[in-house]
Amino acid sequence: MIKDKKVVVVLPAYNAAKTLEITYNEIDFNIVDDVILVDDLSKDDTVEVGKKLGIKHIVVHEVNKGYGGNQKSCYNKALEIGADIVIMLHPDYQYTPMLIPAMANLLASDLYHVVLGSRILGKGALKGGMPMIKYIANRGLTFIQNILMNAKLSEYHTGYRAFTREVLENVNYNVNSDNFVFDNQMLAQIWYAGYEIAEITCPTKYFDDASSISLKSSSIYGIGVLKTSLQFRLQKWGLAKNKIYEPVR
Repeated sequence: MIKDKKVVVVLPAYNAAKTLEITYNEIDFNIVDDVILVDDLSKDDTVEVGKKLGIKHIVVHEVNKGYGGNQKSCYNKALEIGADIVIMLHPDYQYTPMLIPAMANLLASDLYHVVLGSRILGKGALKGGMPMIKYIANRGLTFIQNILMNAKLSEYHTGYRAFTREVLENVNYNVNSDNFVFDNQMLAQIWYAGYEIAEITCPTKYFDDASSISLKSSSIYGIGVLKTSLQFRLQKWGLAKNKIYEPVR
């Protein structure tokens, strides 16, 4: 807890049995009050490892809902248990849990409502082994997104994110896609709602057990990202209406 605000870490998991324990053990429980593990019908022992670690809140999907669907369950459960600050951490150990205190403090101090751990600030991405083709795609998509959204983020594609309760209650994330474009839809919603987004430098690791999406999925994701950004701009101009920007009911 920080400044009387409950901090909850959510772990959207799929086949994370090999890396869940090392990720969990680096979480600073002097700050973090609860951990939620959401398993998206893994084919390995992710749930069993979570139980062994003593994770109290474990949600198991009966069908595979996808990365976006997993996050919806994460945030809904976090709000249910009274979280004031919610930090999404991938249990594949690609992002270091050691940044949790810094991210949580930025939100607890009411300086920002959203914090992203950026792999692009500094030299974290390439140093950590990000494939050059993914780095170039990241930079190209981010450039276009910043133009269409009138923003200045270093990247929109990090999976390390922290939100205040206010954001999660006021952004209609449950109507977003269940696939990987969920991340970008949510950032578009946050910009549209007028919230500021902070970034901190985040080292990253690419290794065999870290999750990754296929070339086909990456291509579909890229198209979805561009579509989301264009829809955002048309919404801002009043030339189109998209349900993701409708108020939460």
